[in-house]
Amino acid sequence: MTTSLDSVTRLARRISDNSYVHLPAPEASRLLSDFSETAWSDWDEFRASWQDMPLDTYMADGGRYRTRRHATLTAAEGGTDLELMPHQPHYQTVDYNNLNGGIARHYEPIEDRIRKGGTFDSLLTLGARVSGALAPFSRWHIEAHQFRITADGTQNGQPTPEGVHRDGVTFVLMALVDRDNVTGGESTVYGVEKQPLNSFTLTEPRELVFVNDERVFHGVSPVLQDDSSRPGHRDVLVITYRHRA
Repeated sequence: MTTSLDSVTRLARRISDNSYVHLPAPEASRLLSDFSETAWSDWDEFRASWQDMPLDTYMADGGRYRTRRHATLTAAEGGTDLELMPHQPHYQTVDYNNLNGGIARHYEPIEDRIRKGGTFDSLLTLGARVSGALAPFSRWHIEAHQFRITADGTQNGQPTPEGVHRDGVTFVLMALVDRDNVTGGESTVYGVEKQPLNSFTLTEPRELVFVNDERVFHGVSPVLQDDSSRPGHRDVLVITYRHRA
């Protein structure tokens, strides 16, 4: 446990210094394995769960390129005592999402077998503990989102159709789960004046990005179909942590 706590502290310090951190897949894999013995125990099942998700019907741009599931949880001070909340809609104000904000969006829940599995649990818990290290006296409202962005030749996929944005939370953890037959999808982190700080493309499953949503903006460029004979997709898990009263 000492080693995992040291890893959390080091990661929290990096985020505190830079307001974001990008972990390549090998580093992220080692971190999660160190943090939890069951970190990747159900990886194949976890990854396959993106294959069967309902269409996001709330896209104000008319796009049919996104499928998703959603869960809401809480955590106590220090990111401990994680608890699933009754299923509820996702809501953002138009200040943070000028495309789809201002309405309650109802999505199907993340399946129990996935949410209770080692991969999801370790990612969720790591994010909570890092958030707890950065803000040790806060309790947390947590939302988890499974996203698949597709590109099939009829439309490009938009990972962030709202453009450069904040999510209206405190911290965000993003994990690449799969990427197949697409180009593009470059992630950019921006400063408070929306000046670009760094850009990178998530290409390897298990790559992680943490951002301090109160200090930086972020956005992802469209994904385009590569081989026109088959559809492409980009699968990510996004977990947000927001201060809770």
